Amino acid sequence: MGRGTEGKRKYHNKTIHGSKKDAQAYLNQVLRDRDLGVFTEPSRKTLNEFLDEWLSVVKKPHVRQVTYDDYVNLLARYVREPLGERRLSQITAMEIQKVYARLTERGLSARTVRYTHSVLRGALEQAVRWQFLPRNPAQYVDLPRQERREMKAFSSEQATRFLEASQNDPSFYALFLVALTTGMRPGEYLALQWKDISSDMGTLSVCRALTRDRQFEEPKTKRSRRAIHLLPTVTQALRAYRLQQTKWRLSQGPAYKNMDLIFASAAGEPLNEREVVRHFKAVLKTAGLPDIRLYDLRHTCASLLLAAGENPKVVSERLGHASVVLTLDTYSHVLPGLQRAASERLESILFGR
Repeated sequence: MGRGTEGKRKYHNKTIHGSKKDAQAYLNQVLRDRDLGVFTEPSRKTLNEFLDEWLSVVKKPHVRQVTYDDYVNLLARYVREPLGERRLSQITAMEIQKVYARLTERGLSARTVRYTHSVLRGALEQAVRWQFLPRNPAQYVDLPRQERREMKAFSSEQATRFLEASQNDPSFYALFLVALTTGMRPGEYLALQWKDISSDMGTLSVCRALTRDRQFEEPKTKRSRRAIHLLPTVTQALRAYRLQQTKWRLSQGPAYKNMDLIFASAAGEPLNEREVVRHFKAVLKTAGLPDIRLYDLRHTCASLLLAAGENPKVVSERLGHASVVLTLDTYSHVLPGLQRAASERLESILFGR
């Protein structure tokens, strides 16, 4: 296979458990890879050993902590047990396919299986770049079809009813008002601090996000860092809420942990999202509204703006999407109405009707 750095000849050998034809096919492939300069000596590492290196060297320094934790947990639950002790070089596409099939049989969603595949494929692709593998076996598997989840959002009438009903819960009214009118992600508005709002309370800046374990981290993407103009009604509600919060903080004295959070617990610490959801569901029940997720307030904001004819680029920037293409794809259900409105405007412009 050529000579090493010390000038010594390098050799490669492999026992093929099969027919002479199988052995000849393997030899031909190795010779072809050698001549192209892409031959890789099969690694003796196990998949577990490689994944440990990949996670610590590649992922931990470059992804958010919550993403890193997701990778660790997902690999531990779905990949390490069936494949972890196998040598990296011996893992085949068929074995990976069988793992995915068993996950599906266990009732896991197509989304979970595809996410597992995305992580494993990315890891094995790194193994190819590090020359532990000649090719990535995860490239050659079939994935279950993922059904698009039906998006839920309030109509304008339902949104109004929701905000009216939420006024009965003064401690959370301002939070729900901000969530619905800004289109922010829950983790973003739960991490807001008073310093993130302009002096006239006309705009707020998204600078951080709150994780599930109530730790602060960088926003999801570069475009997630954004400024959002607030409605006058929202500004008024925030002024009243800040006055109420100040009175409460002073009444608590040193026991109150002042973290400058806009939406904080009674002790001044970050809110638990489960507590917010509990209040949210109570408002839905009071108003007789459909049972939607807290996150769907973000979808409601976007849907209402697009239905009103707002430029998708503006909506995309408000949501902090990576691109306007993502916005249009996510809210494609609103587009037929926009096309109809556009046709009516063009009819008026050209023909005066």
